Amino acid sequence: MSTPVIETRHLTKYFKTQRGLLHAVEDVNITINQGETIGVVGESGCGKTTLGRVITRLEEATSGEVYLEGREILKLRGKEKKNIYHDIQMVFQDPYSSLNPRLSVGDIIADPLLTMGKKMAKKERGEKVREIMEKVGLPSRYYNQYPHELDGGRRQRVGLARALALNPKFIVCDEPVSALDVSIQAQILNLLMDLQDEHKLTYMFVTHNLFVVKHISHNIMVMYMGQVVEYADKEELFAHPTHP
Repeated sequence: MSTPVIETRHLTKYFKTQRGLLHAVEDVNITINQGETIGVVGESGCGKTTLGRVITRLEEATSGEVYLEGREILKLRGKEKKNIYHDIQMVFQDPYSSLNPRLSVGDIIADPLLTMGKKMAKKERGEKVREIMEKVGLPSRYYNQYPHELDGGRRQRVGLARALALNPKFIVCDEPVSALDVSIQAQILNLLMDLQDEHKLTYMFVTHNLFVVKHISHNIMVMYMGQVVEYADKEELFAHPTHP
C-alpha cells in the first residue's frame, strides 16, 4: 500500500482570546492519498480554513503531527521548513487580496521560483511562466498585466498558476470559487479536476457549498466547532448524512 501524501494525527490548534482559548481545530485525524480530493465543509468559524493553514505551516499547530509522504513536517525549521513549499501550496479565497498588486502576472507566477532559489536564466523562467499560464487557461497576453486589470476568474487562475509553479504534490484550495460568478466557478472547478488528472495532484478543498464539494471531492469531511463530526466517501455521506 502506498504512503499517503498527507496524514494528520491528533492535529490541534488553539488561539488565545480575551475569553480564553478558542479551540479552532481539535484532534483531527485524516489521510489523503495521491490523486484524491478531500472536501472540508462546515459553517463559518468551524475551523476548516485554520486546518488548511496549519497543514501548510501558515499557522503553527498547538499539538499533533502532519506527515508529508511519511515525513513529519511540523518540527521542521529554517531551510527544511521552507523546502516543504516545493510540495505543499495553497490557493486562497480572495483572488485579489492574495495577489501582490505591484507585480505583473508574470512576476507573480515567477515569484515562487525566485523565492525558492530555482536557478533559471531570466528567459528560461519566462518560458516556464508562460507554460504554466497556458496550463491554467491564461493567454500569454496577460503576462505583463496587473491584478486590477483582470476579472475575478482570471485572477484566480493567476493564483492557481502561482501555486503550480513549483510542481507541488498537495494543494489546499481555500474557498477558491466562493467569490466568483456561478459560470466562472464551474470553469475553475473543471480546471482543477483536469490539472489533478494530468499531474496526479492531491487536494484539500475547503468550502461551505455542498454542490461544489460534491462535484469535486472523492471523500468529504464535515467540521463543527473545530472537530470532525463526519468523514466518509461522498456518495455515502450524501446518501446517509449523520450531521445536519
